[in-house]
Amino acid sequence: MSLRHLPNLLCILRMLLVYPVAYGILQGRFPAVMGLFALAAFTDALDGFLAKRFGWTSELGKMLDPAADKLLLITVFVCLSVVGLAPWWLAALVILRDLVIVFGALTYRQLFGPVRGSPTAASKLNTLCQILFCLAVVATAAYGWPGPTVITALGALVLLTTAVSGIDYTLLTGSTSDREAP
Repeated sequence: MSLRHLPNLLCILRMLLVYPVAYGILQGRFPAVMGLFALAAFTDALDGFLAKRFGWTSELGKMLDPAADKLLLITVFVCLSVVGLAPWWLAALVILRDLVIVFGALTYRQLFGPVRGSPTAASKLNTLCQILFCLAVVATAAYGWPGPTVITALGALVLLTTAVSGIDYTLLTGSTSDREAP
């Protein structure tokens, strides 16, 4: 096996971490969840770095990376919501944004042709805010830090960046056929 497949393997590892992270949240094992979620976030950063730095990109990787991100983040938001640590409406907004983007891209593709491109700056910021929010919620449940004020501020950022990035994708996809599905 070649090292060029390492980014894809890291994406698969992130997908495999979804179940233990979800189970840990639902069982209230927040210190373990903190470690697993931090590992998943690290694999996301590492696979992106390796793909860009060494040119180890692939068509499979272009699908695996966003799928792994969405699978992990949506699962964490839903589980945090189920155990009462995150508001249900914020989880619903995160899910709704992704559904609008996916179904919008599929509809665009059917009506107008290929949708190509890369994630927008607003989308990358949104993903970062979602990760930080989830980490803060889990860290507060595990260790009592950083606390409700930080969680509220990060939740507000998630709300704002989710709305802005969703609108950004909708407008950009509708205005050009050079975009790739997220």
